[in-house]
Amino acid sequence: MKLVNPAILSRRDFLRNSAIGSTAAFAALMLPTWQTAAQSAGVHINPLKIPPLDKGRMENGVTVYDLKLQQGAADFFDQIKTPTLGINGSYLGPTLRMRAGNKVRLNVRNAIGETTTLHWHGFHIPAKMDGGPHQPVQNGETWSPEFEVKQKAASFWYHSHQLHETANHVWRGLAGMIIVDDEEGDALALPRDYGVDDIPLVLQDRSFSQDGRMDYNASRPDIMMGKVGNVPMTNGTVAPYFEAKSKLIRLRILNGSNANTYNLAFDDGRAFFQIGTDGGLLEAPFKTSNIILSPAERAEIIVDVSGGKNIVLTSRGVSGGMGMMGGGMMGGMMGNRGSSRYNFLEIRPAPSLNASAELPAKLTTIDWINPESATNTRRFIMNMTMGPLMMLGFGNSHTINDRAMKMRRIDEVVKLGTTEIWEIGNTSPLPHPFHVHDVQFQILDRNGRKPHPGERGLKDTVLVNQGENVRIIARFQDFSDPDRPYMYHCHILEHEDAGMMGQFTVV
Repeated sequence: MKLVNPAILSRRDFLRNSAIGSTAAFAALMLPTWQTAAQSAGVHINPLKIPPLDKGRMENGVTVYDLKLQQGAADFFDQIKTPTLGINGSYLGPTLRMRAGNKVRLNVRNAIGETTTLHWHGFHIPAKMDGGPHQPVQNGETWSPEFEVKQKAASFWYHSHQLHETANHVWRGLAGMIIVDDEEGDALALPRDYGVDDIPLVLQDRSFSQDGRMDYNASRPDIMMGKVGNVPMTNGTVAPYFEAKSKLIRLRILNGSNANTYNLAFDDGRAFFQIGTDGGLLEAPFKTSNIILSPAERAEIIVDVSGGKNIVLTSRGVSGGMGMMGGGMMGGMMGNRGSSRYNFLEIRPAPSLNASAELPAKLTTIDWINPESATNTRRFIMNMTMGPLMMLGFGNSHTINDRAMKMRRIDEVVKLGTTEIWEIGNTSPLPHPFHVHDVQFQILDRNGRKPHPGERGLKDTVLVNQGENVRIIARFQDFSDPDRPYMYHCHILEHEDAGMMGQFTVV
C-alpha cells in the first residue's frame, strides 16, 4: 500500500494508511520514520498541553502545595506509552502560582524509586530550603520546605538537583514552572488569563528509541558536550499547535533542555516584544525578532498574532555557538548541539480575535546596583579538559577554577549584607550557561561591552561564550548559614553532573 503524506494526516491516520498497519507493535517500528517525516514537513497535529495551574491551598496563613514525584507513562505518540517521571502527573509538573510576600510550604513526596531533590530555581530563600544536592529526598519520604516568596513578578521553575543525577531526572520529566505575581505586575495591562492569552512554554528536545522509550543513556560524548535530542517538545507535547483567541498573547518561555541553546524566532520573521528576563520585567518592552536562550534561561514575550496567518515558533540554530566548532574530532562530536532547527509550536489565530489592551510603554523601575558599591570581586573560570583520556572517562574534565565539585568542600564564603562582582570566564571550547543560586544578579558587561537589551534585567543564569568574560553584580542579603551552601554551576546538566559546579556559603 502506498504511504500517505504525513503532513496532511494525524499520526493515527498515517499509521492506519501505512503498509505496516496501525497496531502498537508496528507503530513502534514506524516511530523514527514518522518523526523524521513530521519534522521535515513541519506538521503540528497535537493540541498544546497546558500544565495544570496549582494556586495551592491556605493553611493557617500559609499557601501549601502538594507535589508527588512519581513514575509515569506519557503519550508523546499515539498508541505508544513512554516510561517517564513526572510531578502530580506522568511528565513534568503543574505550574505553581505564587504571590510575592506570601509564605509558602511545598510538600515534596518522593515516589520515583530513588533519591532525588527539588530545587526552586531563581528563588531567594534560605540555603536549607534551596532543594540542591544538600537537601536529598529519599524514596518514600516527604520534604516540606517553607519560606517567604521574595521574588518580583516573573516566571521561574523547579527541577531535580540530585548530585550526579540532575541530567537523568530532568530528562525523564522532573521539572515544572512557577509564576510569581505582585502588585506592580497586576497593575499593568498585560495578558494574564492563564492558558488563554498567558501561556507557559517549557521547551525541550528529546530522543526516542524504536519502541518509543526516552531512556537517559548518556554516552561519553554526551557527558562532554551535553545531551541533546532530535525531537522538539513543548510542555511535553510533540508537534503541538495552539489556537489563539486574542490579538496579543504572552508567552512565558523556559529553555528546559539539558544542553541545547535555542535561537527563537517566528518562521515569518515577525517582530515581537520581550518584556521579561529570568527574575522580573524589563523596564520597557524591547522590540526584537529573535531571542537566544541557553538552558535554564527564561524570557517573557508578547506577540501580535493578528493577520489571519498561522505562525511557528522555531529555533533556527545558534551561529558561532554550539555546533560551530569546525572540523576534525571535536567538530564531529559536537553534532547538532545548538545548531539544529526545531519547530516548537504552531500558533493558529482564530478568525475573529478578542481585542487586547495596548502594551504599556513602561513596565517597571529596576534598582540598578552601582559597581562602586561592591566590596569584593571574585573570578570564576569554566574549563573542560579535552583529549582521548578524558573522552574515555579518566580524570576531571569539567571544572570551575580548576576544581570539580566536592560536597564537603566550600569554595567561596560571602559576607552577609555585601555586594559583590563576579567575573565569569570561559576557557573551554563550548559556551556555558552559568547559574547562581540565592540571588538575582545584574549583568554589568561582556568583554567590556554593555549587555544586550534583552539581558538588561534581573538574571540568575547567563550564557558565557567561548573566550568571553562576563561581569555580574549581586547583593547577598537576608539569609546566612555557615553550614549549608548554595551552588553555582554550568546549567548544561551533564556538565553540572560531571563536576562543573561549586559551593558558597553566606555568613
